[in-house]
Amino acid sequence: MIAFVFPGQGSQYVGMGKSVYERQKGIFEEASDVLGFDIAKLCFEGPEAELNRTENTQPALLTVSYALLKEVSALNIKPDYVAGHSLGEYTACVASEVFSFSDAVRIVRKRGELMQQAQPEGKGAMAAVLGLDEGTLREICDSISHFYVDLANLNCPGQVVISGEAEAVARAMEIAKERGAKKVVPLQVSIPSHCKLMREAAEKFAQFLKDFKLNAPKIPVVTNVDAEEKREAQALFDVLVKQLYSPVRWQDCVKYMISKGVQTFIEIGPGKVLSGLIKRIDGNVRVLNVDNLEDLIKMQEII
Repeated sequence: MIAFVFPGQGSQYVGMGKSVYERQKGIFEEASDVLGFDIAKLCFEGPEAELNRTENTQPALLTVSYALLKEVSALNIKPDYVAGHSLGEYTACVASEVFSFSDAVRIVRKRGELMQQAQPEGKGAMAAVLGLDEGTLREICDSISHFYVDLANLNCPGQVVISGEAEAVARAMEIAKERGAKKVVPLQVSIPSHCKLMREAAEKFAQFLKDFKLNAPKIPVVTNVDAEEKREAQALFDVLVKQLYSPVRWQDCVKYMISKGVQTFIEIGPGKVLSGLIKRIDGNVRVLNVDNLEDLIKMQEII
């Protein structure tokens, strides 16, 4: 069994998608028409600071991942499950025909804007903590009074991301080091995703999402919020909204798909972040990634 998985924010880089542009020009043009600016130019030339703005990163990653998905689908490789990390869940939904690509571009652009507006610049922060288990980190977050911090991404064994108010994240980082964390890395983000500071943004997002028609998925989507497969449109609507303020349970998503018989994971989109995480979750599964045409040729030889 095969699962297609799609990356989220943090995987973007200037130059992404360039190799497939000529073959999938229509996708970039469709996204540009929706957004009102040239998404290909932003992806290929940056500047990096502009590409890294949340409201730009989200549609840019979706566009490149979808263009690469089209290339993989042309090889007649069909997944049994789809999943994505945070923003990547929207590419998974497009792959499963929950909504159209142009609707997805509108949705993630708005999602990015609402997330950006949710907290003043510098008020929130996120950090990756390596080498501590979930329980220890939860204790650390709970021990910090006056300011708020919580677990945001449960990525793989020994890698958890925390999110919250900047002061609380800084304090949690200090305590994590004292408690024996191998490494603590502040993330280069301007917003604290996947924690309760995004609850107001989620309420506004729910109102916006109501204007779009969501279809029942053609391929089961394994969702971040609960690491379970969804086969109904309403269930997907609910988890896409909750996802904004809930932890991304990526490790559990991967384990769930493996428990259902998935033996091959194909990461489709910029970078290799998910490929690395999956290998750390289970070293026995086959992991491939498609970031460019060269990767696609290599994959053809293996599959």
